[in-house]
Amino acid sequence: MSRKKKKIPNISDVIQQEGSKFATALEEFYEKGVTEAVKEGEIVSGRVVGVTGKEVLVDIGYKSEGILAVDEFDDPSQISIDDEIQVLLETKEDENGMVVLSKRKADRTLGWERIINNFKEGDTIQGRISRKVKGGMMVDIGMEAFLPASQVSLRGAHNLDQHLGKAYDFMIVKINRPRKNIVLSRRELLSQEREANRVKLMQEIAKGQVRTGVVKNIADFGVFIDLGGVDGLLHITDMSWGRISHPSEMVAIGDKIDVMILDINEENGKISLGLKQKTPSPWEGIEEKHPTGSKIKGKVVNLVPYGAFVELEKGVEGLIHISEFSWTRRISHPSEMLAIGDIVEAVVLNLDAGNQKIALGIKQTESDPWQGIAAKYPPETRLKGRVRNLTDYGAFVELEEGIDGLIHVSDISWTKKINNPSEYLKKGQKVEVVVLSVDETNHKISLGLKQLNPDPWPEIVERVPVGTEVEGQITKITSFGIFVSIEKELEGLVHITEINLEPTMKLEDTFNVGDKVKARVIKVDNEQRKIGLSMK
Repeated sequence: MSRKKKKIPNISDVIQQEGSKFATALEEFYEKGVTEAVKEGEIVSGRVVGVTGKEVLVDIGYKSEGILAVDEFDDPSQISIDDEIQVLLETKEDENGMVVLSKRKADRTLGWERIINNFKEGDTIQGRISRKVKGGMMVDIGMEAFLPASQVSLRGAHNLDQHLGKAYDFMIVKINRPRKNIVLSRRELLSQEREANRVKLMQEIAKGQVRTGVVKNIADFGVFIDLGGVDGLLHITDMSWGRISHPSEMVAIGDKIDVMILDINEENGKISLGLKQKTPSPWEGIEEKHPTGSKIKGKVVNLVPYGAFVELEKGVEGLIHISEFSWTRRISHPSEMLAIGDIVEAVVLNLDAGNQKIALGIKQTESDPWQGIAAKYPPETRLKGRVRNLTDYGAFVELEEGIDGLIHVSDISWTKKINNPSEYLKKGQKVEVVVLSVDETNHKISLGLKQLNPDPWPEIVERVPVGTEVEGQITKITSFGIFVSIEKELEGLVHITEINLEPTMKLEDTFNVGDKVKARVIKVDNEQRKIGLSMK
């Protein structure tokens, strides 16, 4: 019986088959080992093996590389091949079969663990403000923590953008373990620092010191200066020896300036500061610079109803009173002659260095037209003028430009009762007058109208003695009686007690201006120039 000959297998085929089985077994072993070693949600170490446009490939020892978004890195430009990083395995296989990783979640988890293991509420931690969010800002402290807007600075939510990207120290005010949230405050640390600086500063400062400060706030009345923990007030009057309208003309918020400590109120902690006090007062030695009677030139810096302020030099001003503007012109307001910015020449009339006051005059730069006026217009001189103005007590008559005389109401008529000059004179009317007196020093001239004619009263006394019966016309009715014209330019008064009236009767109901009446002279007063009449 013959035996069937056994076929010997090809050695190359055997090697190929066995190699394939080994490779499959090896892959299964590797995959099983990695799968069991790495779980989703865990943090693993990885190595950057590639960077594409928006993705980073990371080898975590799995069957395939994991994918990270480029924006998970704070600075994508610093990514390098072979960098070792910590990542969180979010999923081993997404819908595209890719391993998905997260660096930020890993950083947050590691940061959280580091913080809760090393810090507690009330501790100080350093961080960098990364972005703005609703209600405040996020701070990178190894994880993101929330910084409320009110806790960013001492001034609260003021211009938050200026803090973006800046690193500060923060106080941990709240740790929420269940939610893994941390709330920070920078304001608390600043307040503590400010109080410490305030205490230290109050121990160091003294009157007369010059300190450097920062302009914190500007108001109409002055500037608040931060001296480094304590605010001081620089009042507008202590900013410059010269005139300024508003503090903003000299400083702006944020400016660093050197100021002098003028006063310290230890009870309320208020500090008064000065800027102009760092330089000598321009009023020192002012009497020698501008003695009384000297002429000066200055710039008009302010106009007020009663005069004009003129700057002689920086910080030194004098007042030209409205009465010192002109010898002849009648000025109602300084703006009629001057404007702010004008350069004027004036004479120093009076100087009070102690109260920092200088009286100036413009008209004194010219000769006084009133000088020699007494010789020009001696008493009893007759001349003509124009009625310039009427008042209750008299009429001003212009004799020449800038030279007026006054006709008092009592000097208008010898015999008529004149209550107001307008009864006899009109504005602009040309009249002849007599000079009664001249006061050259006080610039006054008294004039008369009635003095153009002789005093008629001596003759009247003889012509109209007591007991004379007269007939005349009513010229005026008053509450106390009626005036009757006896003859031209001569009136008498019938007092109400000298008129037969019933108790219920009134003068204005019984008499009219223009009525003719008869009366008897009962009094002639030569000194008072009065005639009393009676109708009884």
